[in-house]
Amino acid sequence: MKNHREPSERFVDSYLPALLAQASHLISSEFHRIVNENGLGVSEWRVLATLAGSDALSSGRLEQIAMIKQSTLSRLLDRMQAAGYVRRLDHDEDRRVTLVAITPAGNRLVQRLIPLARAHEQRVLEPFGLERAEELKTTLRGIIELHRTPSADT
Repeated sequence: MKNHREPSERFVDSYLPALLAQASHLISSEFHRIVNENGLGVSEWRVLATLAGSDALSSGRLEQIAMIKQSTLSRLLDRMQAAGYVRRLDHDEDRRVTLVAITPAGNRLVQRLIPLARAHEQRVLEPFGLERAEELKTTLRGIIELHRTPSADT
């Protein structure tokens, strides 16, 4: 009688959300050490990386992309605004919406890390080849688009 299950028989070994979560955690953890070594917290990096090269985003959209809970994001943005990395703006058409933009100081900070992030990404994807890496990214963007909450786009 076999009481030990082979890894290939486990549900989580073929369940997409589990695989995505494991891959994300492993890959992100590697880069988060670099983020911390450069004086930023992971959440600060996520906010700045999301805002870099972008127009101002609603706090709801920022929350969704950076994967930070609203209450945590609000406190984080308070600290980042006080440090001069982001600024909050009023939405022209909807007073309920707060927009968040990166400042020049925040942009200088994140621009030091983006080349390191790209190098890390290249090391992660290199064993799979450029074509497969691009297919993976396209597939993931498609999954995100299909399952994204539209209300956070405002």
